[in-house]
Amino acid sequence: MRKWKLSDFHYDLPEELIAQKPIEPRDSSRLMVIHPDGRIDHRIFRDIIEYLNEGDCLVLNNSKVIPARLIGQREDTGSFIEFLLVKRLSIDTWEVMTRPGKKARKGRRFVFGDGRLKAEVLHVNQDEGTRIVRFEYEGVFEDILESLGEIPLPPYIKEKLENVERYQTVYSKIPGSAAAPTAGLHFTEELLSRISKKGVQTLYVTLHVGLGTFKPVKVENIEEHKMHEEYYEISEDVAERINEAKRLGKRVIAVGTTSCRVLESAAVEKGLVKAQKGWTDIFIYPGYEFKILDGLVTNFHLPDTTLMMLVCAFGGYERIMNAYKIAVEQRYRFFSFGDAMLILK
Repeated sequence: MRKWKLSDFHYDLPEELIAQKPIEPRDSSRLMVIHPDGRIDHRIFRDIIEYLNEGDCLVLNNSKVIPARLIGQREDTGSFIEFLLVKRLSIDTWEVMTRPGKKARKGRRFVFGDGRLKAEVLHVNQDEGTRIVRFEYEGVFEDILESLGEIPLPPYIKEKLENVERYQTVYSKIPGSAAAPTAGLHFTEELLSRISKKGVQTLYVTLHVGLGTFKPVKVENIEEHKMHEEYYEISEDVAERINEAKRLGKRVIAVGTTSCRVLESAAVEKGLVKAQKGWTDIFIYPGYEFKILDGLVTNFHLPDTTLMMLVCAFGGYERIMNAYKIAVEQRYRFFSFGDAMLILK
């Protein structure tokens, strides 16, 4: 069996192909369709309906991005600090990323919004580069976060986003993500309605996207990489519908790598999922045997990332690397606000 290296998942991308702004309307972005035989169609995203069949299950992640970026000061010196909320550990305790990191030592205290929110560093995770902090406040944390926090955009987006709702899917519902499940950004309510009328089941799962999803892989032997845990849920109703669709020979198509990871984390055997909630650190790379997925809607991902590895695992390494080469040649738009691909098994 091939030993996969980090360098296997590298490709060269001209910087001007990194999308800085979302295209309007949402469903007018481009769509690359990759067929099982390797054939490629170049379409517009709203054309995706032509590739969906009656009885298919389209599985979407309804997690909502929270204003996870906090700007504050050290309590004693007033110097700048930035927190990015990564994972909630209890009511008042979070795992966070900090910038600059050296300021956030154990025992240091920080204030946000004229003292409406305070934090103390309880622990430094040396391996992860994150901190465990306890927040102090009066009232409801979510309300304070809503007024003081900002939606954290990926670092490769340099331009200010005029409408922050554009970084949410139209079906986002359950707050908890530090980044958007970006494959879903292409759907409009009207397109989802048309898909449902065609007899396609639109089903919703939840996975709260942590910043660990975008954590760079730092080891050349990718099997040594440790994934960050992310919280997920799949309901009894959704599990039953997926299992029935698989029993009838219908397809299950995930919108985004997050929905894919929910389905594969909840799989108990080939063609069968179980309703559950909890934390997943599933790491999918070439060689993985998919138990549920028949199709994947996804954006074009950064090189050398676990997202790229997952897509190569599903679509086949040679097929996906060739598709990325074609996408660069055809001037597709890349990353969060970029174009999409539909990979069919």
